[in-house]
Order: sequence, then C-alpha cells, then structure tokens
Amino acid sequence: MLFQLMNEVGIVAQLSQNRASRLLAPDLNMSQFIVLNHFVRVGDDKSLSHLARVMEVTKGAMTNTMSRLESKGYIEIRPDPDDGRGKLARLTPDGRTARNRAVECLSQSLAPLASTLTDTEMNAALLALSKARIWFDQNR
Repeated sequence: MLFQLMNEVGIVAQLSQNRASRLLAPDLNMSQFIVLNHFVRVGDDKSLSHLARVMEVTKGAMTNTMSRLESKGYIEIRPDPDDGRGKLARLTPDGRTARNRAVECLSQSLAPLASTLTDTEMNAALLALSKARIWFDQNR
C-alpha cells in the first residue's frame, strides 16, 4: 500500500509540476518558484550551500538558479560575514510579489479541483502528506 501511495504522489507531483511550469512561464521556472516559496516559508539569509542541500541539487545548479533570480531582482545575494567564501541570499520585495503572483495564478488554476474533494478529504490528505514530508526530510 505504501508503494501505491508514493506512486500516486509521484504522478500527482509530475502532473501538477507540468501544469505549474506552463502557468509560471515566462516569468519563473519551477526551480525559481520553489526557491522563492522556500524563502517565504522559512525566512531570509540562507547560504547557497544550505539552499542546494535542502533542495537536493548541486551547488552549481543552485548558483545558476540564484543568478537568474538575482538578475530579475527577486533575490539579493551578499557575502556571508561569517564565511569569507560563502554567500547569503534574501528575498527582495519584488521577489515576494513575484512569488505571491505565482501562488495566486496557481491557486486559480487549481480551484476546480476543490469541487472533487471535500474539506474533510483535503484536510486528511494534507495531514498525511505533511507527515510523509517530515519523514522524508528527516530521512534524507
């Protein structure tokens, strides 16, 4: 049963990311949106190596994503005062606006899905998926 659950989660993730990618373009790609959303969820002043680790991508991939976000004015990168070679990133007001615009667009696109799930079903799914996310986070 666990495989079936994770299989469904994987399929839903693929389908929802494809839909989101189409809706976010051309302003953001999924990697950029995920980074902006991460900053809103957990706060600013994250090192690029920390972001690469939590996003489970290479430091080079994260540097590329961050460079693109910085060029759009969505994040600000500055030297890490505690690590002469490191850099810290923070969300700019324009970045927060871009993220909020993207969330609104995605929410509107998903609104019809609400008619297929009751509030009880959505709450149960959210609780189960949150528990699964926590387990996966703790068991990387």
